[in-house]
Amino acid sequence: MHNIDIAKAYIKAVQTNDQVTLGNIISPDVIWHQPGKNRFSGTHQGMAAVGPMLGKMMEVSKGTFANTRADHYMANGDWVVITIEFAGEANGLKLKQPGVDLIRMEDGKIVEVRLFSSDQAQEDAFWGQ
Repeated sequence: MHNIDIAKAYIKAVQTNDQVTLGNIISPDVIWHQPGKNRFSGTHQGMAAVGPMLGKMMEVSKGTFANTRADHYMANGDWVVITIEFAGEANGLKLKQPGVDLIRMEDGKIVEVRLFSSDQAQEDAFWGQ
């Protein structure tokens, strides 16, 4: 499977909450870089840390947080960049903004994820401390 196909499968699985597919395409040793200065920010190592963090994000947003669009997929070697839009409601705030997911592949698995927000201050307020 080509890296862009893996990236598309990843986005679709995120959008449909397909945990089986996510488990098959994300390395158990993934390095996840969550941007900003909020309760979820920082580098998280391994699905044992990333899984619970993503679960807590869904809890805080009462299941509303989602990648609402994925527009462009661009590959450069082991890296794929995806232009996205994400949205949700949490802490009495609504969030909707463009962003970028940068993912690195090795042997058909996602081994590193870097996320970028177009308005990090808004996202930090959204998630809170």
